[in-house]
Amino acid sequence: MFADLRFLADLPLFPPTASSIAHDVDQLYFFLVAVSGVMTILIFAAVIYFAFKYHRSRHPHPTQIEGSTKLELTWSILPFLIMLVMFWWGTKLFFRNAQPPADAMEIFVTGKQWMWKIQYPDGGREINELHVAVGQPVKMTMASEDVIHSFYIPAFRVKHDVVPGHYDTIWFTPTKPGHYHLFCTEYCGNQHASMIGWVDVLDQQQYAEWQSGAGTQGTMAEQGQKQFEQLGCATCHLLDQQGRGPNLRGLYNKPVLLADGRIVLADDGYIRESILDPNAKIVANFQPGIMPVFKGQVTEEGVMQLIAFVKSLSPNTPASQQGSQQPPIVIAPQAGGGPAPTSNSNASKTPANAQRK
Repeated sequence: MFADLRFLADLPLFPPTASSIAHDVDQLYFFLVAVSGVMTILIFAAVIYFAFKYHRSRHPHPTQIEGSTKLELTWSILPFLIMLVMFWWGTKLFFRNAQPPADAMEIFVTGKQWMWKIQYPDGGREINELHVAVGQPVKMTMASEDVIHSFYIPAFRVKHDVVPGHYDTIWFTPTKPGHYHLFCTEYCGNQHASMIGWVDVLDQQQYAEWQSGAGTQGTMAEQGQKQFEQLGCATCHLLDQQGRGPNLRGLYNKPVLLADGRIVLADDGYIRESILDPNAKIVANFQPGIMPVFKGQVTEEGVMQLIAFVKSLSPNTPASQQGSQQPPIVIAPQAGGGPAPTSNSNASKTPANAQRK
């Protein structure tokens, strides 16, 4: 009998701590558990104590208690201060984990019933397998092709819902080589339990050897360029001059002026929407209906490749400047009816007017 239970000795109470944020997340978790446990004990102890102390056999007729201001202030202020500590600690950790480092390697993940499809910047692909290097910050850009999924690596203490229709991101820095679980923690259909995978954390030399033997068909940007040409995008989006559509060179991460006067940032989400629903946001001085709708014709993986290609056309935009304030790009129509770049000094050299049609 006891021999059958020996496996319990090797069953850890908690997953390994294998990322730079795992220890901090655990500390906050243990603090919340400790506070909850102490409060639970105090409340139940008080309930039991007063149940015996003021039992009707001892006090058949209750007496009026006017209250104690000091006591009421104590049980109001102390829990409030404890909650402030929780809020400050959790907020600090949240903001630290919200912004990936500038040198983070971007890996693209697509959730689909019932698998995780991984794409690397060099063009490599995997299903339910993720390979990363120790000490290398990794930014995961995630999308879903069907329903809501949730990307969860317990050893890294990172989890994020992957919602259809837009991109979600998380980041982590692996600290220990090993073989770690990858789960979907959002019920996504009758085979949800089988949507699992593995994360292999390798040292730098092992990771370099794995990369050299992975075998790819070109980088993600090169694959995106092939799609760009196959879909006929190059007939309108000319890269060396202004065509029927906005010039995509220098577009990424630049403010874009829309026809309704709004200004949006040309980030991953904007470019994705421009491909799948180009009439959702019309760029100033361009007419709707010119660009075909590619929703249903391009997979999420294909969209990510196209975005990687657009990013490659803006090589001088560092990740650390994403979201910075810059003058919005405006495309003014020529006298003959065709759009042309304004006299903006940046646009005159590189028409960063790659807004939607």
